[in-house]
Amino acid sequence: MTVRQILQQFWGYSTFRPQQEDVVNAVLARQDVLVLMPTGGGKSVCFQVPALALKGVCIVVTPLIALMKDQVEQLRKRGIPAAAIYSGMHYREIDTTLDNCIYGNLKFLYVSPERLRTEIVIERVKQMTVNLLAVDEAHCISAWGYDFRPPYLQIAEFRQLIPDTPVIALTASATPDVQADIVDKLILRTPQIFKQTFARPNLSYSAVLEEGKETRLLRILHNVPGCAVVYVRSRKQTQQIAQWLVKQGISADYYHAGLTTQQRADKQDAWIQDKTRVIVATNAFGMGIDKPDVRAVVHLDVPDSLEAYYQEAGRAGRDGQKSYAVMLYTPSDLENLRFRTEQLYQPVEMLRRVYQAVANYTAVPVGGGEFSSYDFDIGAFTATFSLPPQEAHYALKQLQLEGFIQLTENFFHPSRLAIVLDNRELYEFQVMNSRFDSFLKLLLRLYGGELFTDFVTISESTLARTYLMNQGEIETMLEQLHQRNVVIYEKQKDKPQLTYLTPRFDAKSLPVNVAELNRRKELALRKVQAATIYTEHATQCRTRLLQAYFGEKPGEACGICDNCLKKKKKAENVTAAFREQVREYVALANGPGVSPKQLAHHFAQIDANSLAQTVRQMLAEEEIRYTKSGNLTLNLG
Repeated sequence: MTVRQILQQFWGYSTFRPQQEDVVNAVLARQDVLVLMPTGGGKSVCFQVPALALKGVCIVVTPLIALMKDQVEQLRKRGIPAAAIYSGMHYREIDTTLDNCIYGNLKFLYVSPERLRTEIVIERVKQMTVNLLAVDEAHCISAWGYDFRPPYLQIAEFRQLIPDTPVIALTASATPDVQADIVDKLILRTPQIFKQTFARPNLSYSAVLEEGKETRLLRILHNVPGCAVVYVRSRKQTQQIAQWLVKQGISADYYHAGLTTQQRADKQDAWIQDKTRVIVATNAFGMGIDKPDVRAVVHLDVPDSLEAYYQEAGRAGRDGQKSYAVMLYTPSDLENLRFRTEQLYQPVEMLRRVYQAVANYTAVPVGGGEFSSYDFDIGAFTATFSLPPQEAHYALKQLQLEGFIQLTENFFHPSRLAIVLDNRELYEFQVMNSRFDSFLKLLLRLYGGELFTDFVTISESTLARTYLMNQGEIETMLEQLHQRNVVIYEKQKDKPQLTYLTPRFDAKSLPVNVAELNRRKELALRKVQAATIYTEHATQCRTRLLQAYFGEKPGEACGICDNCLKKKKKAENVTAAFREQVREYVALANGPGVSPKQLAHHFAQIDANSLAQTVRQMLAEEEIRYTKSGNLTLNLG
């Protein structure tokens, strides 16, 4: 099949978007590629289509489990075999997934960067036919970026296992420094670089100094029909603002990472299906959500960086229709932003104290725990060890940034089951343990022989109804079978997870790079300064400001942002005032009139083109007219 036939069969499109086909052809020519496309620009198609056209499996590196699972689900819905490996999975399930990449028909394997250095992945990749290595959110590899992830630096080492496989790196936002860093750190070989403009001609940006944010928000929502996203910084704010909007007659709901997986899915689906008009959310909302008809994105707090703002604001107007990105701020917001950024970088003593508390909380000994995951309730954690909640939160973020741990909020992992024994061994067990016989037969009847070869998602409540037992008794039986090595039973998880990315260190000798921490802090403060300049700028076109920040030569002014509209209105006011001056001068000579030469002499300080344009407009609108002698006079008829 040709790439266009693949696009038509699996995505239902007959043609590619701008630049997509060029990227696809570069990958098929086995070239390394760097792709910069804004949110909603269609980056996934750039690697998914060529991977389907080539023999073998495409390995996709991405940092977010939620995004990983979403993309796998989307591919499967299209009939494309895909799987993912992430923290919290049982070794047996990882083993089976990797086997399917070698011997099965899997076309896409999504992994977190941490997984690339595990022995099981390294050994199995040597046996795979890998047709493409796709690095999504590639800005994470750069310490100059806004979302640096140390494990991304290990991708280049992993690439040595598949030296002839092309690499495609993709990101929505990267400054010139970050672009150069991506090429360097991934060791891209004479890469082709594809950039779409950072200008969004249908998106009107505004930053408004506003003390009464709620009232202004309501006005925006009344003036801009259609669905909207409102971004706030805290979970508490999401609920407060959503409830206030409902009281004002606006259909609204709230969303943050502290909700259960089911709650988040229900709220997200209601908004996507337009049952809810406005979703008020923290920055946990939006990644991987494909809703093209968002008409407004409103920020009630200033984001930490222009990269983050560009991505979040860019969720508006992905269908190309006129949309609005509005930031409401106060002077104290900008002061608090700088303060929070400084607080994010806690002293090394606090990092070591929190790391030791994590070790005690999870009961992991020195040298153990690598890639082990644990339920992690930060409230209970800080209370148990008498840690100041805010400082502990920032310290955990910093430990994650340093590559020691990974935090995944409200990770959802449904109950899964696999039978360890083969057919003969299972039959012998049933004969020797009659009380489990009928239950094992039920499992095989409901879930089939796949239990012998793969992990299968199960429902304890369904088993309870079918087996006429309560759910607790079903879970007890499954746990007993697990303990007796008959099955591997992974009970459903719906709690935040903490994963050790390295063997546990002695906290006193935790290898924290203090110089690097200080450098990152300075970089973060520079990004805050850039966001502040953008927010407070009162004259420059906002699209041009963003283009310049991302290293793109600014184009024409957009004409639709707040600063462009203010400039246009000011020009209109100047034109109206000048027009009145011309009218008054002509009126004074309203008999014989005034000659064009006299008019030009009187307004010699005015640009000749502006004067000529004003006169033409007044003639067209019959406010003035020419006399028979060629003079200008008021049209009194």
